[in-house]
Amino acid sequence: MYKAVLCENKIILSMQLRTMKVPAQLHYSSLHLWVKHIENDLWETGITDYAQDLLGDIVFLQAPQIGSKLEKDMPCGLVESVKTSSDLHAPLSGLVTEINESLINAPEGLNDEPYKSWIFKFSASNPEQVNDLLNAEEYTKLIES
Repeated sequence: MYKAVLCENKIILSMQLRTMKVPAQLHYSSLHLWVKHIENDLWETGITDYAQDLLGDIVFLQAPQIGSKLEKDMPCGLVESVKTSSDLHAPLSGLVTEINESLINAPEGLNDEPYKSWIFKFSASNPEQVNDLLNAEEYTKLIES
């Protein structure tokens, strides 16, 4: 069972010795990706602390290719760990503009700093879809259940 605590503008979930971070300024998909607005229609995304914790030690990352069309909630990449693999699902519709090459070469960065380790950036074709995503409080409730 998790316990939610608000600390320094972040909701923190505690489970025994492990603390789950859920930064308040991000948006979250129910499939455990976070989204951050950069500027204009540009966004970046990565996996949540909760997702990386469930996956365990991440050993491989397949990001969508630059220029790939994203369709909200459709698979667009893959994360593999020593335990399992999981599809990445596009949090919003759009077009991939950049991938984090350093993360492709060292995917363990997703375990170390999931909210600083963006996987790809994209131009949103329908930015209003962000309203369908969860805020930190709603995401916290999702992962608590």
